[in-house]
Amino acid sequence: MTDPWVALAADTDPGERLGQLRHAHEVFTTAGRLERPVRPVVGESWRRSARARVSPDGVALVELGADDLGPYRDGHPLAPAMPVIRELMSAYAMDGEHLLAVCDAHGRLLWVEGHASARQAADRMNFVEGACWAESVAGTNAPGTAIAVDRPVQVFAAEHFLRPVQQWTCAAAPLHDPHTGRVLGAVDITGGDRLAHPHSLAFVQAVARAAESQLALRTRPPDGGTLQLSALGREEALLVAGGRRFRLSRRHSEILVTLARHPEGLSGDELIVELYEDSSVTPVTLRAELSRLRRLLGPELLPSRPYRLAAPVDADFDMVARRLASGAVAAALSSYTGPLLPGSQAPSVVRLRGRLDGQLRAALIARADPGLLADWAYSPWGEDDLQAWQALAAAVPAGQRPALLARARALDAEQR
Repeated sequence: MTDPWVALAADTDPGERLGQLRHAHEVFTTAGRLERPVRPVVGESWRRSARARVSPDGVALVELGADDLGPYRDGHPLAPAMPVIRELMSAYAMDGEHLLAVCDAHGRLLWVEGHASARQAADRMNFVEGACWAESVAGTNAPGTAIAVDRPVQVFAAEHFLRPVQQWTCAAAPLHDPHTGRVLGAVDITGGDRLAHPHSLAFVQAVARAAESQLALRTRPPDGGTLQLSALGREEALLVAGGRRFRLSRRHSEILVTLARHPEGLSGDELIVELYEDSSVTPVTLRAELSRLRRLLGPELLPSRPYRLAAPVDADFDMVARRLASGAVAAALSSYTGPLLPGSQAPSVVRLRGRLDGQLRAALIARADPGLLADWAYSPWGEDDLQAWQALAAAVPAGQRPALLARARALDAEQR
């Protein structure tokens, strides 16, 4: 097979492969050993699922109830793309007795539509609107894995980590903000063995491209006079200015984040204190960095005396802070794509990163919403957060509590 993201080559016997995969799945879930013919993308996903303590016999959890689902998806950035997704996929889903589904960046299904009998069967495994199909909750599956690896992917039958899902085949592609590149969610086609063909992956990729084109037409990029800075979950920030995109070095990322927090500007001495742990760093070193940054952006964007950004900045970390300040905790979490410049040790970045993470975490624990707490606890930045796991265990129904308490006890022992 030439494409590792396709589950079956056109000449592969689905029945024979299914038997091999069921055996491989049993070996992995009992002995932790990967065997052929498990594809690398699936094996890596199984490992992530096991690390997240997903039970192979579990089911996805419904995290958005009826009262929350409607307002959340109506305001979601993917809502404007749904007409074109339906236009391209509805007939295909109905004719083939498949389902089309669109999830958010946390793997929560916002729209599930298609053939009535397929929907009825999918209901039994909680493939329903409001359910979370992130890998950390539901194991290997096309929409959750597509988000995890940020690639279109097809998952066939027993490649799914959850046994109740292994009668299904699905293909999904991530959906991105056309202006920032940020993952907004994924579009998925789910059905039976007839989807176990390379064409289904190509089809869902084409739908994703069409949806992103629709978003580009329906949503306006930042105003030409506004800088858009994305630094959450990135080692190197992304800056959009005047229609141009700049991927910044780590030091330039730290400078932009710091200046974005100080629109009044900073002197060279003040910037040194904000950027460098080493007090022996000289002004010459800073001026060299600023000179390189000015050549990249243009002198009109980065004047000196004091050093400042000559245009308003729309920063993703400021958006999270604004939403938290207004009490919109779910919206703040949906905008949070990870810690601010996670590898940076610049004092100003460390302070801002700690403050933002602490405020968001405290708001989630205080809200005690199991869906929001699960999004945090099962994320890479929350997987070792003992207090969040304890809060999640307290918030869920009693039947779901033992596994979460076990995770909390294991973390407590590790951190002593």
